[in-house]
Amino acid sequence: MVTPFPPVKTFPIPAAYFGMVLGIAGMGTAWRIAAKVWPVPGFVGEALMALAGVVWLALSLAFIVKWVWFRPAALAEVGDPVQCCYISLFPATTMLMGAAVMPYSRTAALAFVIVGTVGQLGFAAYRSAGLWRGLHSPEATTPGVYLPTVSGNLISAITLGALGYADWGLLFFGAGLFSWLSLEGVILQRLRTLGALPNPLRPSIGIQLAPPLVACEAYLFVNGGQPDLFAQILFGYGLLQLLFLARLLRWTFEQPFSVSFWAFSFGISALAVSSLHFLARNPESPVGMMALPIFLFANGAIALLILGTVLRIVQGKFLLGPPPAAK
Repeated sequence: MVTPFPPVKTFPIPAAYFGMVLGIAGMGTAWRIAAKVWPVPGFVGEALMALAGVVWLALSLAFIVKWVWFRPAALAEVGDPVQCCYISLFPATTMLMGAAVMPYSRTAALAFVIVGTVGQLGFAAYRSAGLWRGLHSPEATTPGVYLPTVSGNLISAITLGALGYADWGLLFFGAGLFSWLSLEGVILQRLRTLGALPNPLRPSIGIQLAPPLVACEAYLFVNGGQPDLFAQILFGYGLLQLLFLARLLRWTFEQPFSVSFWAFSFGISALAVSSLHFLARNPESPVGMMALPIFLFANGAIALLILGTVLRIVQGKFLLGPPPAAK
């Protein structure tokens, strides 16, 4: 007979750790495209996808353990106005596992994407629609609020487009795009006027990079990879966000490295993926000419995040509780 673990209020692996999968799988996608436009080894992309799969599996098992044996900790995470948004990363990364296995099994890929899409829609309805009752405080409006409706729907668009279901992908692209636009002003207003984010929450500002660039990536996956006017507009706004975040790096890094810095990773990998789409279709375009330095920058950033995470593991500092919630 299995003895249940004692109930606790915290669990050492928060849902936010799924952010690692976003960045690793995103760079895996970038390397897969790079292998088609440059003479670079294709196994790098597959290795990154395999690593993303291992991390996803380990975190998924931890997530299940938390809900089965550490239920108070799981319910506390759901009830936290900041940390609950990161639960949406579980179905979002499940869809990315569909992208990882797509070259090997279309059936398995479709299963991952369908399960992840249903999951992200269900959680978005629970979390985001619940905010319409006026129970959300302005102080809890961090960039993490993008995750349930923006990231989830845009990843659905990316994976469905990659599977050839562009019409379905467009539906989710529209849902993600307008969710982003409806939240952008609210989140920027909070960042500008309600005081600085607490130090442990500051890395979440890296999520601000993701919406325009992931939207650009999603748009390119559902329109056949055509880098048209709208794709350029999205990419341009993403570059502006990158410039702003570069300006805030010193402020953001006023604390030691932690897994929360992976918040930057999905936007950075989407930057690389989108630029490679431009390069493949129009090498002479401004974005196409920037593709190589962007690709090198993205690889360097993800490599530093992986190295920092490995050091945390070696130092015994990887298993942390969720960052403090906004009051």
